[in-house]
Amino acid sequence: MRFSSLFLITILVTGCMPTPAVEPTPTAAPPYRITPNENPFEPKLEDVSRQIATVNISSVVFSEQYEFTPPRAAIRFVGSMPSVCNELRIDISEPDEEYNVFIEVYSLINPDIQCDNVFQQFEASILMGTYSPGRYSVWVNGALAGDFVSY
Repeated sequence: MRFSSLFLITILVTGCMPTPAVEPTPTAAPPYRITPNENPFEPKLEDVSRQIATVNISSVVFSEQYEFTPPRAAIRFVGSMPSVCNELRIDISEPDEEYNVFIEVYSLINPDIQCDNVFQQFEASILMGTYSPGRYSVWVNGALAGDFVSY
């Protein structure tokens, strides 16, 4: 009888205790761009009526500029476009979950204008914005151009 009374009291006391809660594991915030890039070649609204054309990139130089606070990454392109009527566009995406920044370099041409196929050389430099803390990889037209660390 004593054993069953003790068992019943134990059941009643433990039934009133709260169940232990599982604490959520902290997750890292996704990477993001804090300030925008200084990109004079970014896509524009009027680009919708134009045709996408290729570019030949002969050189990509990726560097970190320490004269800024915080330090910022800069990227420089040298290459050519198929004609003098082509306009250069450089589209820099927001970073993805794996801290990759994808840059697409291409040109646009108005299909209604007839142009001579004379290569047009270009040089373009872009100062990238500031990013949330992390190590970012920068890809240009599918090829790794470099990486930088943001603090």
